[in-house]
Amino acid sequence: QVQLVESGGGLVQPGGSLRLSCAGSGSIGSFYHMGWYRQPPGKQRELVAGITSDGSTEYADSVKGRFTISRDNAKNTVYLQMNSLQPEDTAVYYCNARFPGSWYNMRGTWGQGTQVTVSS
Repeated sequence: QVQLVESGGGLVQPGGSLRLSCAGSGSIGSFYHMGWYRQPPGKQRELVAGITSDGSTEYADSVKGRFTISRDNAKNTVYLQMNSLQPEDTAVYYCNARFPGSWYNMRGTWGQGTQVTVSS
């Protein structure tokens, strides 16, 4: 039903910043809980940050204080501001829309992913 398209990935040096965007082709409104997940090379997909329909957030310990998730329901868009990027942040980042529940499963609707590479 809802389709998600990520953008904003790329190559950045350690300490740099990127902002990822996830645009919904269908209206996400204020119903879906939205999340960013990532899959580093050779590892399982993991939660990076999530934001509920009312703005409550959840962050992985590894990104707390560095990443910020936000949403603009009127624009059907969710963002991930990533600061102080490090090589271990290198991964394919995926946008996810889901119904209320646990962040720590791989359910819901997924975007195609966008590559983030942190390297000097």
